[in-house]
Amino acid sequence: MNHREEKILELLTLENKIEVARLSDLLDVSKVTIRKDLDSLEEKGLIKREHGFAVLGSREDMNYHLAFHYEKKKQIARAAAGMVQDGETLMIESGSCCILLADELARTKKDLTIITNSAFIAGYIRHYPTVQVILLGGTYQKDSQAVVGPLTIHNVRTFFVNRLFIGIDGFQESFGFTGSNLMRREVIRAMSEQAEHTTILTECEKFSQKGAVSLLQYHEVSCLITDSGISDEIAEFLKSKGVNVTVV
Repeated sequence: MNHREEKILELLTLENKIEVARLSDLLDVSKVTIRKDLDSLEEKGLIKREHGFAVLGSREDMNYHLAFHYEKKKQIARAAAGMVQDGETLMIESGSCCILLADELARTKKDLTIITNSAFIAGYIRHYPTVQVILLGGTYQKDSQAVVGPLTIHNVRTFFVNRLFIGIDGFQESFGFTGSNLMRREVIRAMSEQAEHTTILTECEKFSQKGAVSLLQYHEVSCLITDSGISDEIAEFLKSKGVNVTVV
């Protein structure tokens, strides 16, 4: 993704719908160039095109969430990919940072096997020949495009891996890392039990949010990768709890 495409996403997350002519003026390039950028973004599933306009998708769609803080999430994904070696088998849970991690791994690593409960991830990286995807079965959640429930948990327990990557929805010092969906929480906990190391990928904004359910406690997390917006106080607190914090 080029710098203009990143800027277009940034503008769309603020305004949701922007005229092509206005994008051309704001970015100081021709309408032809803007249309090529929009074609690229639409092909990636990040935006939709209307006559003369660029539009973000539905708020319930994973592509909508993926577009927010895209560059931050991309940097987090690149840092996480650096932890993975060619030939590994790993688990990746649903979430926008995790989606970009899967894409980064599929583009840059060889002979990987990714076990996931995310149908979105499976579709997002389906064209890459060097990665095998094992999509877990279960109850399909339409909004997140992920599978959850007892069948998913049963399938998770078939595997044991070195690394698991997850996202979070919030954080409380007294409560640990939090989420907003109880069924997703149960899958994450099952995945964590089957992984030697669990790594959280999240942008700093999640540390000012409070999820409704506890996902994992500090001792259950090996590493957290986030962006430079995290406060020094929170970073030091996490380190005091034994969590290795990487800031990008």
